[in-house]
Parts: sequence; C-alpha cells; structure tokens
Amino acid sequence: MMRIAPAGRLLAVAAAASLALTACGGGGDTAAEQSGTAAPSTAASSAPAAAGDGTLTIGTVLPQTGSLAFLGPPEFAGVDQAVKEINEAGGVLGKPVEKQHTDSGDTTTNIASQSVDKLLTQKADAIVGAASSSVSESIIDKITGAGVVHFSPANTSDKFSTISDNGLYFRTAPPDKLQGRVLGDLIAADGNDTIGIMAMQDSYGSGLADQVTKTAEEAGASVVERVDYDPKAAEFSADVAKIKAKNPKAIVLIGFEEGAKVVAELVKQGLTADKHKWYMVDGNMSNTNYLKMPKGTLKGVKGTIPGAEAPDAFRKKLLELNPELDDFTYAAESYDATNLIALAAEAAKDDTGKSIAAKLPEVSKGGEKCKSFKECADLLKAGKDIDYDGVSGPIEFNEAGDPAVATIGVYEYGDDNKYPGKALEYRTGNIEG
Repeated sequence: MMRIAPAGRLLAVAAAASLALTACGGGGDTAAEQSGTAAPSTAASSAPAAAGDGTLTIGTVLPQTGSLAFLGPPEFAGVDQAVKEINEAGGVLGKPVEKQHTDSGDTTTNIASQSVDKLLTQKADAIVGAASSSVSESIIDKITGAGVVHFSPANTSDKFSTISDNGLYFRTAPPDKLQGRVLGDLIAADGNDTIGIMAMQDSYGSGLADQVTKTAEEAGASVVERVDYDPKAAEFSADVAKIKAKNPKAIVLIGFEEGAKVVAELVKQGLTADKHKWYMVDGNMSNTNYLKMPKGTLKGVKGTIPGAEAPDAFRKKLLELNPELDDFTYAAESYDATNLIALAAEAAKDDTGKSIAAKLPEVSKGGEKCKSFKECADLLKAGKDIDYDGVSGPIEFNEAGDPAVATIGVYEYGDDNKYPGKALEYRTGNIEG
C-alpha cells in the first residue's frame, strides 16, 4: 500500500495480486464547466427543507442512458442491495426505506434536471448521483436548495471540494487530484520520459490532465503534447495527429465512452499499445466498450480507478440482484452512500436532509467501528457512537464532504480487451496535499 503525504509525495507501495477491475469519474460539457465556474447555490434561503415525515426516501439520479450508461447497472445494484439489507434489519426510524430510481442521462440532455424535479415531488430526503461530475454540477443547486442531501458515489471533479452546497453535498469517491497523482507517478515509474495526453474538454478531463501533468513532470517526465478534445466530435483524426507528431513514449487517454473512437484512431495512425504505452482512467476503463475491437488491441494498457476492490461476497450478492452485471464499478461506493444516509437519519432520529447531513460526518468516524447497517444501527440504538467502515474502504468525511483518505486501484487489460477482477496494486493516500 502506498501513502501520499500532504505534499503529494509517494511514500510506500504494497502490491495486491493479479490484473485489472472497474471505472467511473464524472464530466460533461456545459459552458459553465468549460469556463471553470459553477453557479452558486441561491435557492437555499428561499426553499427551506420540509419537515420530516418519518419515512426515509432515497432517490437516485444515475446513468441509464448517455456516455456513462455502462456505470449505471453496478451503481443501481449497490443502492438496491443496501436498501434490501436496511429494510431486512427493520428499516430506518421503524419504517422501511423507500427508493425511487431515475435516469441522469448526460450533459447533452436535460434528463437529470427532470429526474430531480420528479424526486423532489416524491419527497426524496437524499438523492444518490450523478455519476458524471458535470451532471452533478448542473443539478446540485436544485437539490441542495431544496434542503435535500446530494450524495454522489462517483463524482471525482476537484470542484466539489469548494462548491457552494449548503453543507448538503457528500461523495464516497475521492477527488481527481488523488487519482491524477497516482496515475502521473505510475506513468513516470514505468520509465516514460515523454507523454502525450488526450483529455475530454470538461471539468473532469481538464482536472485530471492537469494533475497528471504536474505529478509526472515533478517526477522528471515531460508532457510533449496535450490535446483537449470535444467528446461529441464525429472523429478524432486531427487530434490524434497532434499526438503522433510528437511521438511520445506514453499516451494518456482521459474520457468516457467516446474513448473507443479515440482508440480506433490511435490504431489507424499506428500509435498502437504495443509501440506506445497507453494509460486510461475510471471514465473510460470499461469491460464492454472495446469488445468489438481486434483481440489484443488493449493488451497491456493500464488504468486507474478510485476505490478498493469489491469483495467476492459482495459481488455475489449483487449478481443475485442483477445476473447480467459485467463489472462492479462504483457499486461499493453506491452501497456505502446509501448505508451512510440511512445511518445518519437513524442517528439524527429524523429523515430531513439537513438532519442527515449534520450526522453524516459523525457516523463515519470517531466511534465504535461497524461494517453493516444492522451492526451499526444496533450500536446506535444502544446509545453508542459509531464509525461505519464500508465495502469501499474506511470512510471518513472531511469538512468538504470528501473522503479524507482513499484508495486508487491500478488495473491492466488482457488479450481479450477486458481487465480482470483483481488490481495490480492499490495505492492509498490522503486527499489533502
């Protein structure tokens, strides 16, 4: 295991067996995101939280369609499994938890905003989602302005560490600065002294590209070309040609499902993974996106994904809910987000968003450790303070609602253009720094 000191310096690494695993991130392409600004939350003063009705209602705004749709199934399954276990344990405040699933789409549509309107009408106390950071940016004011907890299992944009949220935004995925530090260090450690970066043009892509560049250059490598591309472009020949002209040893691909088109163009222009070392991130690490490509196209490609590996027993439970799951990306984070919301409501003895938000930091640290809703809820009923340690790892929120410490997995593709269920290694670091 590797720790990253506050200054971002990598200190120690411990390897865990085998190859690859899962992905996410979160970006989009609204004008506000591209300019690096996010609208301040203005609705809070005019829309106070409604009084609790005694029934905890959890809504989801997760991708059923759009550029991150491959992440939807494991995220929905994580929420469903948590709600199932919570209700089997007696529910929250003596009543079953209710859940409502909706689609987030992506930033090319207005689906997420419509979904939030629906959930607020249904009196959701907390909303889990979105997967895309830019989608979450587009709906955070509406959610937190209504006094509802906004909890993402997959947002990684650094913007959320400082965004105006009325104290109601939380996430179980770490900010991109940690993933970027791990990836930049990995690229340099693999002996690459020249690097080309192709990043989708949005807050997710730009933020990760900036951090990868900073870390790799501090380690002695040089980014010889960086292309911030339009993810909605029909083709990427001109973008790839800019990378080809500099002939870098390593090529970093930061994006979503359009990554398949980028990969196809890299191959077409002779920048194959056997001649240049390719690196990916959670947003384009997929076990379904590249299956139509020739065998071995992605062989040896490495990528980083936030979060610890989902245990086999947890995966088995999710497969019973959804036998068609191809991977488990952000399933554990979704499961933990749901459990934490329920435990916070139980601790507060109230299901309103503001009461839940006030208790989320408390139930995540400092008390008696527990690892399931039932175990933790029993301790709360006995008058004990609790410290929920989840499937995704120890969770301890800082003042920004970010996990204070997080784990990044390093995965590698095989000859079948998929990555197996084990990471090459895990690197754990402090978010600050």
